[in-house]
Amino acid sequence: QVQLVESGGGLVQAGDSLRLSCAATGRTFSSNIMGWFRQAPGKEREFVATISRNGDTTYLTDSMKGRFTLSRDNAKNTMSLQMTSLKPEDTAVYYCAARTQGATSMSVREFEYSYWGQGTQVTVSS
Repeated sequence: QVQLVESGGGLVQAGDSLRLSCAATGRTFSSNIMGWFRQAPGKEREFVATISRNGDTTYLTDSMKGRFTLSRDNAKNTMSLQMTSLKPEDTAVYYCAARTQGATSMSVREFEYSYWGQGTQVTVSS
């Protein structure tokens, strides 16, 4: 079992930066492929980024490349999403997610993630 707790959300202005964190409980964090998703008001949840188990590989959607950076610290059971040059369209609830311990590939598919945090709100004003 993995429990995930996000933090770091808030209200910022367009162009600002924000760092989201995801803290995981359990002894298998280093064995879990991790990801971030977000859900904007009135829209379906969408993929943001994913990171390999040892953190050496990341994948982000095109709209986030160059603005968002994903990292993890397996010694601290944490994952971070550094967001820069934020835009109003980045406003959403951001969710941290983990694949099961046995999964070996990163994924952009929501249904392939078994564990989810409660989400943290990011609001970007224009």
